Amino acid sequence: MANLKYEIKETVGIISEGAKGWKKELNLISWNDREPKYDLRDWDQNHEKMGKGITLSTEELVQLKKILNEIDLN
Repeated sequence: MANLKYEIKETVGIISEGAKGWKKELNLISWNDREPKYDLRDWDQNHEKMGKGITLSTEELVQLKKILNEIDLN
């Protein structure tokens, strides 16, 4: 697998933490020197290893927020 270059520009928030210390985080990340996008995935404590995740543009994140705001969680 080719090496991925990434830079976490901003940690928006931590969603949860697993028993082994991995955290599910929403971050703003630049992948391979591209424009930063919002990224939701699991990370180890040092941000050296990562799990599978999803990357969203600002427009996609706005649409997701609209959808989530419409969900009745009660």
